[in-house]
Amino acid sequence: MSDEDPYLWLEDVSGEAALAWVRERNAETVEALTGTAGFKVLEQEMREVLDDDGRIPYVVRRGRHLYNFWQDADHVRGLWRRTTLEEYRTERPAWEVLLDLDALAEAEDEKWAWAGSGVLAPEHRHALVMLSRDGADACVVREFDLEALEFVEDGFTVEEAKTRIGWIDHDQVWIGTDFGPGSMSASGYPLQVRRWRRGTPLAAAEPVYEGRPTDLSATAWHDDTPGFERDFVHRQIDFWNKELFLLPEDPAGPPVKIDVPDDAGASVHREWLTVTPKTPWLGHPAGSLLAFGFEAFLAGEREAEVLFTPDERTALSGYSWTRNHLILGTRADVSSRMELLTPGPGGWQRAPLPGVPPLSTASVTSTDPDVSDEYFHLVSGFLQPSTLHRGTAGGDGESVKQSPALFDTAGLTVRQYFATSADGTRVPYFVVGPEDRPGPGPTLLYGYGGFEISMVPQYSALTGRAWLARGGTYVVAGIRGGHEYGPDWHRAALGAHRVRAYEDFAAVARDLTARDITTPAQLGIEGGSNGGLLMGAMLTRGPELFGAVVAHVPLLDMLRFHKLLAGSSWIAEYGDPDSPADRPHLERISPYHQVRADGPAYPPLLLLTSTRDDRVHPGHARKMAARLREFGHPVLFHEHLGGGHAGATDHRQTAFNEALVHTFLWERLTPSN
Repeated sequence: MSDEDPYLWLEDVSGEAALAWVRERNAETVEALTGTAGFKVLEQEMREVLDDDGRIPYVVRRGRHLYNFWQDADHVRGLWRRTTLEEYRTERPAWEVLLDLDALAEAEDEKWAWAGSGVLAPEHRHALVMLSRDGADACVVREFDLEALEFVEDGFTVEEAKTRIGWIDHDQVWIGTDFGPGSMSASGYPLQVRRWRRGTPLAAAEPVYEGRPTDLSATAWHDDTPGFERDFVHRQIDFWNKELFLLPEDPAGPPVKIDVPDDAGASVHREWLTVTPKTPWLGHPAGSLLAFGFEAFLAGEREAEVLFTPDERTALSGYSWTRNHLILGTRADVSSRMELLTPGPGGWQRAPLPGVPPLSTASVTSTDPDVSDEYFHLVSGFLQPSTLHRGTAGGDGESVKQSPALFDTAGLTVRQYFATSADGTRVPYFVVGPEDRPGPGPTLLYGYGGFEISMVPQYSALTGRAWLARGGTYVVAGIRGGHEYGPDWHRAALGAHRVRAYEDFAAVARDLTARDITTPAQLGIEGGSNGGLLMGAMLTRGPELFGAVVAHVPLLDMLRFHKLLAGSSWIAEYGDPDSPADRPHLERISPYHQVRADGPAYPPLLLLTSTRDDRVHPGHARKMAARLREFGHPVLFHEHLGGGHAGATDHRQTAFNEALVHTFLWERLTPSN
């Protein structure tokens, strides 16, 4: 491919010519995949799963109430609502509706999507509500009164931007937003931190901190823990390096840097500073969890309490504070373990948190760390519907909600295998499918391989209905670039070493064939975002390994990704196309630049994206489809005009997408059916 890009015009997101091209491609895909009765049945099944009333309504505690956001067939855009613990324990809780997004969208003629909220403690009367237009990352902010159940006239209001905002007190917020030239990074995130006082113009908000022009972002927040009130600034240098500052009580004083490595995670809870180094530090290996007395650390003390030390098969998955305890999550060969840690005069005591079976995933969904030792945690597996537990650290627990079993698991089993990659690395993967199939069958392999995202066991009724219930086998690969085995697993595929992730994925594909689970003609693959880049790499690097490929909201042009929307924020993950040192390896892994007219035939490809994705530019998928069409390769393309980076903002769109994907895969991997 020449240096001149003939399809740059498709990067014009809302350009007339580009959207006309999109409509043509959409029509082709709709005609190719949606005309059968089977498509309509599958789409309806997906909608039934998404709208099922038995789904767990996940909650966050704010004061005496548990808050939830809910979408179903009658509330397409959704309801923000709340209830009490007593009601939540019942089979059908009574919910108080706070904000009806469908009604708001109709009244304002806007396609509003929920983007989150921040509620001011301890009164929990005022909220900062974030609303996205049709799923974009950028949102508007409005103050909401939780007693009057209406937006506050002349309250805190911010126009559409990738805003960062949080309460200080009733009359002040920390704000980072688009204040004009120089206030936003090249990736579109705020570089300025300001203190905004109620009743004053946003433009007059007091500047407190400003990141450098080359930084990714800057954010401030207020810790309102009684007795430990303080304010912090977070400077994000790039995706993997950052600095944390404590703001002094005297506004004239300089911020105090928390002296941890730039690539380490650091957080403060009450009297404790916890640090997760990604490279060896103070004699402790990467991936450890260390605790320090915060005031002693500021005074120069560096003696750590070691809460977790990794080994070659075990990694930290996360941790959450309650008021007096820490819940520690780890993974051994990608299966979850949980412990309860308690600091005391004699050191930290630990006890296992029960109820986590093998080959499953457990995670804390909510705590109330300033007030109580309550926690909610979720346990899920490929064939195990999610169960939400509630407990009090050190006390009894209870199962409060269980997802319904929405597909038949009879005759299905979960196994874990390990493939050997090109450099000898042992790569884990899970196989979910028929226990006694006599030979190879249709198989869908999913992967991601980047940004420290782990691929873990979890229940998906959509996959169960659309794939497993029809006799398919589903496989999830834990390739390098993720966090399955800690920071070193991620770093192994960083930058110029990206090909290791692709070699790992190819090794899993070959292992599936060698085990007679499937054949190349029956093996489909799927991934989104960075996983969409993985799909593009597999298409162009190993087309003979697969029978069909699906890529959602993908990165595909790795020589221009840094010039498109939030793309420059990922230079720390992939490399810099403008750097002579990085450009050669980026060109080699760039699917858009590796498409060839000759050579092995490419398997059929389905590309899905969204016009309103303001994170990964839809031009990636558009241009790839155009290039493949130019060379005569089989490709279908569909772009929702809304949906954001998730590809959909409501259950109707999601059901349509799922039906497209699984119709495409099933028809191409089982042509005789």
